[in-house]
Amino acid sequence: MTFDHKPRILFLYGSLRERSYSRLLAEEAARIIEDFGAEVKFFNPRGLPLHGAEPDTHPKVQELRELSLWSEGQVWSSPELHGNISGLMKTQIDWIPLSMGAIRPTQGRTLAVMQVSGGSQSFNAVNTMRILGRWMRMFTIPNQSSVPKAYQEFHENGKMIESAYRDRVVDVMEELHRFTLLLRDKVDELTDRYSERKATAAKQIETTAKKALS
Repeated sequence: MTFDHKPRILFLYGSLRERSYSRLLAEEAARIIEDFGAEVKFFNPRGLPLHGAEPDTHPKVQELRELSLWSEGQVWSSPELHGNISGLMKTQIDWIPLSMGAIRPTQGRTLAVMQVSGGSQSFNAVNTMRILGRWMRMFTIPNQSSVPKAYQEFHENGKMIESAYRDRVVDVMEELHRFTLLLRDKVDELTDRYSERKATAAKQIETTAKKALS
């Protein structure tokens, strides 16, 4: 399979604060990966209900799921709160199911994880997001970004200050862009599973038997 469009990258961030550093980090990363040649979209989580509080026909839930289907790669950027990802970040991930009928909105997509902290550097949030990415059957790239004392790392205009932390963000986006290009035409092959083929074959046999008896 060949593609004639730019790699499609969806950004999720985990805070609704007016000056949200997880959003600023995502916006900086988006500018960088756009320069590498990707097309980017953001999901604004404002108005997204808690998982289960509304039916999945809720407009914000539908918007999130459509964006996930559109994407070929994703970036999750969360603040670290009480040693883990924010509730808002988890709510977004919870609303994206493993499957929607025969469609899998996350399987085979690439993923980069990033976090911001108010204090010293930590990796709790990115480690949690790696677990979630694996559970969502995504290809989480090796590199990641963790920005400590994030309030010191951004200009007033929201752009990131030149530093080793910004250099790491460039590394992560470069790697995500490369992995997405390498993997997007091999997703069907890489996610093909014996157990699913076996279940499909059994279902076909059952359907054929029912037709023969009818």
